[in-house]
Order: sequence, then structure tokens, then C-alpha cells
Amino acid sequence: MKRSIKIAVAAAIALSATSAFATNGDNLIAVGAKSRGMGGTGIGISHGAESALANPAMISTVKGTEISFGGTVFMPDVETNVNMGSGSVKSDADLSVIPEVAIAQKVSNNFSWGIGMFGTAGMGTDYRDQATMAGNYQMVTNLQLMQFAVPLAYSTNGLTVAVAPIMQYGSLDIQYNNGTARGTGVAQDFGVGYSIGAGYTMGDITLGAVYKSAIDMNYDRVLTTAAAGFSLTDITDNLEQPAEMGAGISYKMGANTFALDYKKIKWSDAKGYKQFGWDDQNVYALGYAYDAGSWTARLGYNYAKSPIKELPAAGGVGTAKNVLNLLGFPAIVEEHYTVGASYELSKLTSLDVAYVYVPETEEHYNIGAGAGYETTTKHSQDAVSVQVNFAF
Repeated sequence: MKRSIKIAVAAAIALSATSAFATNGDNLIAVGAKSRGMGGTGIGISHGAESALANPAMISTVKGTEISFGGTVFMPDVETNVNMGSGSVKSDADLSVIPEVAIAQKVSNNFSWGIGMFGTAGMGTDYRDQATMAGNYQMVTNLQLMQFAVPLAYSTNGLTVAVAPIMQYGSLDIQYNNGTARGTGVAQDFGVGYSIGAGYTMGDITLGAVYKSAIDMNYDRVLTTAAAGFSLTDITDNLEQPAEMGAGISYKMGANTFALDYKKIKWSDAKGYKQFGWDDQNVYALGYAYDAGSWTARLGYNYAKSPIKELPAAGGVGTAKNVLNLLGFPAIVEEHYTVGASYELSKLTSLDVAYVYVPETEEHYNIGAGAGYETTTKHSQDAVSVQVNFAF
């Protein structure tokens, strides 16, 4: 166990040097390779130790002790044209690594517990090496979030209820030059929250439900300094990760398993995101798995409408927020196509892999400087996840 904790700490250190570029807003569609291979489903289907955040009740399917560790390599492609004589420029934030470590153990027929450390969300762009031009501002943004969770699950007669206290670490950096260099450097904070989950299995059908609390974070002077350069007065340094609620179902038919999840992400109620005009997201995830014994194949699809919307340019406030949303935090992608596989290397060890393809989404927002002046952002992604599991 001590060795496993050391691995988790190493993952946290690795996260501090990377930048996530997530997909449902600034949230990952899922934090484990099995779930990512099935479109992000995990509320009504168990993926073992990696289920700690998706639905803590689902760790109850672990038979003994399971340890999973791995990570996701993100390869986003973001291109922005602010159309003020600057032309189109590409973000250099095109590669990042997000680690994940999880442990789950069945203590008795009724009680299971776990511990996990997951890179869960983030976003960033990097235009620092572009020429100084009106529009791109040589902007660099970097949001990183990691959650540490301890799921506790109680099971009886097919029903499992669970709670997972969550501690969140976050860091945020925003720098740009609009004639004056703006930015205070990286600010960090810790926040606390919780997740409550339930699962019920009857024959080949499993039902699940989950609620995750909002987690408030304060990034000292980062947001207010960035906002001041655009004359925004309604922005504070609070950036709250929103509450989530969802339900899921899975059905096993021989070697085939089908899963469906729905969840709502409450961006419009979250501090910071609310001020930047983000809408709530309805996330739909579909997954399929074929289990051949020593190997498993997976497919999935995930859809959520972009939480960012074009704000009215009148008065300049909407103009500034349109630029900051699309240039600094372009969370506009919507569709995700996924494939994955697992292979048993031995009775105790297995390997999971997943690939997520996100087709290009393009948005055009008015920046209020006359006809034809707009911010245009194109965003697509590729991501590869690899995970090793030990069960004993």
C-alpha cells in the first residue's frame, strides 16, 4: 500500500507540469481508459477502481484489491483569428499529459473503499511565440485541476450507496499583452467537495445515479488582473467547478454490454463561469463493450453542446468576454468518438487503452468593431489513454 501511495504522489507531481485540455466544457469526458473507450459512460456501469469519481458506488464490484494507474495524452489543435489585421494563429498548447491513480478494495460482502488521485479538468492556449498583433495579445492561459477522492461504499441485496469526500487542487495562469503586459503569474488553491452515488443491480441490468457538489476555488489576483485589462468589473478571482448530477443504465447480454449515461453540468450557477456567460451542459454518453474473456473491445460516443455562447457586443462587455472565451478558454468542442480495448497480461495484470477523436468545431463571435469584425476559433482533439491494472 505504501508503494501505491508513492505512485499517487508521483502522479500529482507530474500533473503540476502539464496542462489538461478537456472536452465537456473544461471537464474530461472520463478519467479512466475503460470509461473513455466507452464514450465516458460510468454512472450505471462499473469500471473497477477507476469508477471512484464517475460513481463511487460502482467500486463495489471489485472482488479483492484493484490498483489502476495510467494517463491520457491530449493533442488539441486550436486556431484563432480575431480578424483585426492579425490573421489566423495556432496555439502552441498542443500536447499535455494527465495522470490517474486509483485503488479499490472489497473489505467484506457489504463494504468497499478506495482512494484515487485524478487529473480531472483544465484548459489552456499558448500564443506567446506569435508576433505581437492586435487581437491575439500573445495570450497564454493554463487551468489545471486534480481531485483526490476516498470513496466509501455499502452494499446489500443488490443496492449500493456510497459517498466520496473530494479534495481538489487547482492552478490558474492568464497572461497577455494588449499594449501593457498583463498577468500576475500562477495562482494555486485547494477546495473541498463530495460525491454521493448509488447503484442497483437486478439480473443483467444495472442502474446508477450520482451527485457531485460544486467546489469553489480562488486564484489570487489572476482573474481580476486579466479582467481589468478588458475593463471588466464583474469578475472576481473565484472560479468554481460546477455541481453535476446524472443517471446511467447498463445491460449485459452474454458477451455484450450496452451503457447509457446522462448528466447535467451546472456551469450557469458556478462562480466565474456564470460571469463569463457559460450555459449548463446536458451530456449524453453511449458505450458498448464486447468481452471475449482474455480481451475486451469497446466503442462509444459522447455529446454535449458547447457551454460557451456568443454574448451581445453592445457596451464592450460582451465583446471582451467573447474574446477571452474563444481566445483563452475555447471549450467549444461537442462530439467525441471513442474506441478502446483491454487485454489480460496475466491472472493479476491487465492493460487498457483508449482513443478519443473529437472532430473540428468552429465558432464565430462578434467583437463589436464594425461589420466583419469577429473572433473565429477552430478546435479539434485527439487523445490516447493507457492504463495498467493489478488485481489480487
